Amino acid sequence: MSERPTPVIEVRDFRMAFGDQVVIDDLSFDVHAGETFGLLGSNGCGKTTTIRALLGIYQPTAGTLLVEGRRFDPALGSRLGYLPEERGLYRKESVLDVMTYFGRLKGLSHAAADGWARAYLERVGLHDHAKVRLDKLSGGQQQKVQLGVTIMNAPSILILDEPTKGFDPVNRRLLMDLVDEQRAQGSTVVMVTHQMDEVERLCDRILLLKDGRAEAYGTLAQVQDAFGGRRMRLTFSGVLPASPSYRVAVSERNYAELELPEGIEVNAVVRELLDAGVQLRGFSTARVSLEEIFLKVYGEEDEAA
Repeated sequence: MSERPTPVIEVRDFRMAFGDQVVIDDLSFDVHAGETFGLLGSNGCGKTTTIRALLGIYQPTAGTLLVEGRRFDPALGSRLGYLPEERGLYRKESVLDVMTYFGRLKGLSHAAADGWARAYLERVGLHDHAKVRLDKLSGGQQQKVQLGVTIMNAPSILILDEPTKGFDPVNRRLLMDLVDEQRAQGSTVVMVTHQMDEVERLCDRILLLKDGRAEAYGTLAQVQDAFGGRRMRLTFSGVLPASPSYRVAVSERNYAELELPEGIEVNAVVRELLDAGVQLRGFSTARVSLEEIFLKVYGEEDEAA
C-alpha cells in the first residue's frame, strides 16, 4: 500500500483565542494537492481567522498549521495567490499600472505583466477601463482587478476569501469559470465562502465551521450523507402514512420531501405509498442540498446573514 502524500495544507489541533474569547477550538483538516476545498460558515465562525493564522498573519494560540509541509514562509509568496476579504490596491493609480506593478512584484517582466493584464481585462470586460483610476470603478469592477492580481503569476496554491463579494449573478459565474480554469491548470484552490451554490459547483471537499468548530468535513457526498443523504421529492394526493422507510422532512398540502435512509430503494417507497392509497402525480430524487445542511447546522440564527 502506497503512503498517503503530504497534504498541501495541514491544520492540526488548531486553537485561536483573543484574550478570553476562543475563536477556533481544536480544529484539524487537510487540503490535498489539486483539489478545490471549501471552507464554509456564517460570518464570525472563524473562517478568515483560520486563513490568517495559516498565512502567519496571526500566531495560533495552539496547534500546527503547515503549508507544503512547513509553517508559512514569505518565500512561498511566488507560488501562492491570496485574495483577502478586505481588498487592498492602490486606488489612485490606473488599473493597468496597478496590475503591471503587482506583476513585477510577482516576478514577471514588464512586458509579460502588461500583456497578461491586458488579456485579462479583455476577458472580464474591463478592457476599456485599463487607464481608469481604480477608485473610479465600481466595487465589483475593483474585485475583478483584485482577482486578476491574485492569479496573474499562475499560483500553485490559491486562497480566495469571499471571492464573489459584490458580484452580480453574471459576474459570479465568470469568477467561478476563472476558478475552474485555475484548478484545470493544476492549482490547489481554497475557497472561503458562504455561497452554497458556488461550493456545490466547484468544491471537491468541504469543511463547515460553526463557532470555531468543525460541524462537517469531507467530500460533498460524505457531508450530504451525514445530514440526511438522499431526498425523494413528490407531488401527490392523499395522506402519507408513517413508515420506517422514510422520514418526512418537508410536508405541504400536495407536496412532500422524504429523507431515505441508507439501503432503502426508491421503488420500494413508491410501492409502499401506492399500497397505502397515496396517488402519486410525480416524484424525483436528489441528495440533500448544502443550503439545507447549512440551515440544519445554523438554524434560524443565520437566515438573515
